[in-house]
Amino acid sequence: MEKILDIVDAIAHEKGLQPDKVIEALKTAFIQTAKRVIDKRFAFEANIDKAKRSVDIVQTITVVADDDERLQDEEIAPAYISLTDAKEYDDQVELDDQLQIPHDLEEYGRTAASHLHREIEYHVQRLVEDELFNKYNSKIGTLVNGRVTSVDSNNATYIEVDEVRAVLPMKSRIKGEVFKKGDHLKAVVRRVIMDKENGIQIELSRTSPKFLEELLALEVPEIADGAVIIEKSARIPGERAKIALISTHPQVDAVGATVGVKGVRINAVSRELIGENIDCVEYTTIPELFISRVMSPAIISHVEIIKDENKEPQKAIITLPADQKSKAIGKSGINIRLASMLTGLNIELVENDEVTDEQGETQESKDGVGALEALFS
Repeated sequence: MEKILDIVDAIAHEKGLQPDKVIEALKTAFIQTAKRVIDKRFAFEANIDKAKRSVDIVQTITVVADDDERLQDEEIAPAYISLTDAKEYDDQVELDDQLQIPHDLEEYGRTAASHLHREIEYHVQRLVEDELFNKYNSKIGTLVNGRVTSVDSNNATYIEVDEVRAVLPMKSRIKGEVFKKGDHLKAVVRRVIMDKENGIQIELSRTSPKFLEELLALEVPEIADGAVIIEKSARIPGERAKIALISTHPQVDAVGATVGVKGVRINAVSRELIGENIDCVEYTTIPELFISRVMSPAIISHVEIIKDENKEPQKAIITLPADQKSKAIGKSGINIRLASMLTGLNIELVENDEVTDEQGETQESKDGVGALEALFS
């Protein structure tokens, strides 16, 4: 088995691995093979012989006192030797020293070669999976592209993404989407699982708010370069979404840049999301004003923030004209649900006697009493 290290560079190049990690995997394979064909109770070490380009196996035996209890345990006794017996090999030996006995796996013939082949294959594959796991684990929440390879009986869609096969479960698919073999699709990495039986498993999602954010970054240069930041986002997949935006540049309008001229940018994202309506609002650290914007298209008269015992915002009581309540709630409660998701607060609506005029302003706001936007501008 000389010059077996010559295969290290070939494996590293073919699998895209670091040579040092391949060498460690190779050493582990030799140790496991030695345990299988010699004695599983022995303690082995694998040493690199750079001159011969080979891996040498040695059995390590620790020197212990003559009355050490470990010498009486059949399972672990082969890893230890009494001081008296050790001095027969080396009269200078001391307690806790380690004697090394070389073993040549070639002496064990085809059995050893067969075991070694399987062990190398196994440990290199584990190394490849570890590298893939680390690679895709760092991509959680980021966009990937792939080609559909199959759709199973549970409507789980399998996608070929670079060198791995990922799965898009039905629950992570936008309602109404149908994929077939050969389709190309975008999704975000939701989670990465390492399973001993099935290896690495990558789960994708098209329903996550991160998918919306990644699509916007792809479509809006200002988001991609950091001039506009998506502070928060919330979705009811396939129906409606709300995103809170903030500009880091005084000359960039966060909402305008994201929507694009005549809505071209936001509409492109909406098409990818099967017609999902996307509301863009400007983020602010003033909770009352932020909530009033998030509740759009409803016009709000007043917002009261209720805090818990730790003085953390917990609930928002929103006062609004009676004719604005249906807008605030939205179809099937979508608007108020998204507002609650985006703000992280429970929202309670309270009607008052105000009405809105043709310009969409309340009578009180005309008198300068209840206009939140004017109050905080």
